Amino acid sequence: MARPRLMPDNFTLMLVATVILASVLPCRGLAAQIANVVTNIAIGLLFFLHGAKLSRQALVAGITHWRLHLLVFAFTFISFPLLGWALQPLLAPLVTPELYLGVLFMCALPATVQSSIAFVSMARGNVSAAVCSASLSSLLGIFLTPLLVRLLLDAHGGSDGQSTLDAIVKICVQLLLPFVAGQLLRPVIGHWVDRHKGKLKFVDQGSILLVVYTAFSAAVIEGLWRETPILSLVGLVFICATLLTLVLLATRYSARLLGMSKEDEITVVFCGSKKSLATGVPMAKVLFAGSTMGPVLLPIMLFHQIQLMVCAVLAQRYAKREAVAPVTPVVAPLPK
Repeated sequence: MARPRLMPDNFTLMLVATVILASVLPCRGLAAQIANVVTNIAIGLLFFLHGAKLSRQALVAGITHWRLHLLVFAFTFISFPLLGWALQPLLAPLVTPELYLGVLFMCALPATVQSSIAFVSMARGNVSAAVCSASLSSLLGIFLTPLLVRLLLDAHGGSDGQSTLDAIVKICVQLLLPFVAGQLLRPVIGHWVDRHKGKLKFVDQGSILLVVYTAFSAAVIEGLWRETPILSLVGLVFICATLLTLVLLATRYSARLLGMSKEDEITVVFCGSKKSLATGVPMAKVLFAGSTMGPVLLPIMLFHQIQLMVCAVLAQRYAKREAVAPVTPVVAPLPK
């Protein structure tokens, strides 16, 4: 039986189940401390495997498309944060201040890697450029996201006084160092990692679920659901859908205005409009206090599902376009 197109994927269903579990049985006391240590180890392993999976050949093949990468980075780290900040007077009243803080955090995140590449491949776009762009976006995000979050928090009036430099150092230790170690060891373990990608995805998903569980446990204990009205959740759906729609349109028409090929347009659309849950969850753990993490993570969790459903439909439409057939010159027959 075919899976309904708009039905959430299995990982999203597990995220929902994790939030429900944290709401009913939140992690407390010693158990919370142990879970926090295990979560830190899992996050380090997650980024170690990301580094081991990244092919240098794919990066080299796609790095020459500098106009494409600049456009993607401009949308990811400039246009998206500016949209969240500029639309704040219109959109912030729809949700609680904590939820809109999460919206601003989401806007500052880098692009996804796996799903961006998967959708570009499905849509018959420039896959090598997508690998390069999405991977570099994740690396740049380690440095740019804390800076953007600081700027947006100051504008939002929600700064907690934490040093941006301290946050970058913590993120580098927890995310960048394991990633670099994985990349350096790729010649040794790369083949094994490539052969077991299907099994290793459980490390990715498990680490995210652990962070979500501990974050929502702390938030529930502090009264998250008592202080979050249902109308705010509805408003959050509208905000995420609005931001995604605006960026999808902007990426599409910007690529066309610059005269890019259809394959490059596809890469810009899918890499420039995505936000990474896998990177956002561990970054939130560093940048925000425990009880604040729950409402901060809600926007990116919701945006993650909306972008998957919308981009799946969009990728199928791109894939159905007619391939451009090579022009065969017509040679007139020679006179007899």
